[in-house]
Amino acid sequence: MIDLTSAQNALKDAYLVAACNQLNTKTNPLFAKIKQSSSDVYGKQIIKMAPVGINGGIGAGSETGELPSANENNYVQFKTTLKNLYGTIEISDKAIRASANSAGAFVDLLNAEMEGLLTASKFNLGRMLYGDGSGKVASVTEYSSSTGVLTVDSVKNLIEGMVVDAYTSAGEVTDNVGLRIAYVDRVNNQLTFTSTPSSFTSGDVLYVQGSKDNEITGLGAIFGSTSTLYGLNRTSNKWLTPYTSSSSQEISDAILQEAVDFLEENTGSNIDFITCGAGVKRAYQQYLACYRRNIDVTILEGGYKAISFNGIPVVSDRFIPDDTLYMLDSTKFTLHQLCDWEWIEGEGGKILRQKAGYPAYTATLVKYADLICDQPNGQAKFSNIKSTVTNPFSA
Repeated sequence: MIDLTSAQNALKDAYLVAACNQLNTKTNPLFAKIKQSSSDVYGKQIIKMAPVGINGGIGAGSETGELPSANENNYVQFKTTLKNLYGTIEISDKAIRASANSAGAFVDLLNAEMEGLLTASKFNLGRMLYGDGSGKVASVTEYSSSTGVLTVDSVKNLIEGMVVDAYTSAGEVTDNVGLRIAYVDRVNNQLTFTSTPSSFTSGDVLYVQGSKDNEITGLGAIFGSTSTLYGLNRTSNKWLTPYTSSSSQEISDAILQEAVDFLEENTGSNIDFITCGAGVKRAYQQYLACYRRNIDVTILEGGYKAISFNGIPVVSDRFIPDDTLYMLDSTKFTLHQLCDWEWIEGEGGKILRQKAGYPAYTATLVKYADLICDQPNGQAKFSNIKSTVTNPFSA
């Protein structure tokens, strides 16, 4: 007979390994490529020594002259707090009892709950990877109290079922907390919620529930304009500033190669991954077609397919603006973690706990981690890339 003990054993033994594999390799192509490590984790913090430049103990001299003086490697200390990443499932007592006498029904129940959790978690991880750590998903531009429709600046980071909190532009929480999105109008950048919200003000900011300033240090932070990164001042450490270009231009092999050459010559970086918005990818495919070139396809880790530039995979991602492209040396990125995904356990190792005041049980996956780029100046970002290219052979 199926009971809570059976459910807990299944979640621990059968589903956890599959969940870890799905989240670590199937979130998106970039996440699958980034190495994960438990090194440099001390208590609740990540403290990492990052090298800057080269060893200074080199030189040439005369046959009998002095040897070069020893000058050790230059290091700086990166410091960041482990971020708390959660994913929770909920199973009603009624559903467990209804499947008590049917192993097949019980498996279907757990499969459905876990599939929903993994889908939501992969969406959230993928979004955070390109985010700035703030948890911001959109800014409010207009609200109709008569229809309950909210217009925002972008819906790229939003999806049906997501729960959001609204803050003022000054960072103060509003009455609109715990709003669940019922529908996303991706043509008009509009949202409706499962419940009627209080009034919004233009400029209000939406964050994933409870996530404000609690997310991992994604590409948005690494390429951002904040004064510090990993506890270091950017002005005093110029090498924390990546290569960026915001000029309006068409995509071409020439501008990509220029960035690759610059990074190789000046930072020793080896670009091995290009990721961009869907608009840039389409423009690059159009560029290749204009020059009558075959579009090479390569298979990446996790089974993802990608076109390539000089052997470097080029993939698009839903969370990148249509006019933006990143060129990355993925070997310089590490997801430092206290542990891989685990179930939060209560007394006696129980992972299913009754939801206080409700006839339901919850279980929560957790991972304590943050993303660190050892060499920010070895990465590149292009923005304002045109969505079309000029055909040089057209009349």
